[in-house]
Amino acid sequence: MSTTIAQVSPGTAGFDHARVPLVVQGVALDVATIHRTGPLSPVVFLHGFGSTKEDYADIVRHAEFSGRAFLAWDAPGCGETHCGDLGRVSIPFLVDTARALLAHFGVTEFHLVGHSMGGLTALLLAHAMPERVLSFVDIEGNVAPEDCFLSRQIIDYPADDPQHFFDEFILRTHGSPAYASALYAASLRHKVRTGAVAGIFRSMVELSDHGDLMDKFLSLPMPRMFMHGEQNATLSYLPRLREARVRVEEVPSCGHFPMYSNPLHMWSAIAKHVAS
Repeated sequence: MSTTIAQVSPGTAGFDHARVPLVVQGVALDVATIHRTGPLSPVVFLHGFGSTKEDYADIVRHAEFSGRAFLAWDAPGCGETHCGDLGRVSIPFLVDTARALLAHFGVTEFHLVGHSMGGLTALLLAHAMPERVLSFVDIEGNVAPEDCFLSRQIIDYPADDPQHFFDEFILRTHGSPAYASALYAASLRHKVRTGAVAGIFRSMVELSDHGDLMDKFLSLPMPRMFMHGEQNATLSYLPRLREARVRVEEVPSCGHFPMYSNPLHMWSAIAKHVAS
């Protein structure tokens, strides 16, 4: 199978688009990616539930990342990626998709950044191949049961109709008092396929409750940073992370979405971590 690459003129976007056909766990995918090459080790970005690869496109706008290659994609069930069987999408499926894309692009060693769902996916990826990950930035990715404030709604608000559940989820999210919640909720219908929601959420809850995620995170050998919004400074495990010499970065004026609420702080913290 071949990759279709749409070249972007220099001076415009600053990165390239490519659609990558893959087969993961027997499911046909057509993955939408953005990337650029460069002399410095790449940063691989994994977006959260309800977001897309464009959360990270602004890496090319920040001088701290000059010369830094990067790769980001829309997870199956999200954005512009096409998935042949949405019911198969889960966190383990997303990990296998990441492995396939790393192989396709020939990425061997890389810096890893993941947000929320993408942070959990990145944690499992880093745990599976720690020798290849140069550094890891976990932006409020699940490491404990308390992190399922979005995904556990699949259990707390059961519905026979997947579309009804998703509609009500969007309404609840839109009314949340957290920073950027309304902005985030407004685009959920456009960024997520309804058929993928239950599988993603149930696997996130299962892994958060029974996947020993904190132990996995603390056992990683590479430099790690856990980034959280100011509104989530009460997360019970933050002292444990600090005691384990994980860099904990609090983002001011922010909830769960630093890329929407305080992107300048987010990019500066990521740049410092990757450079160090």
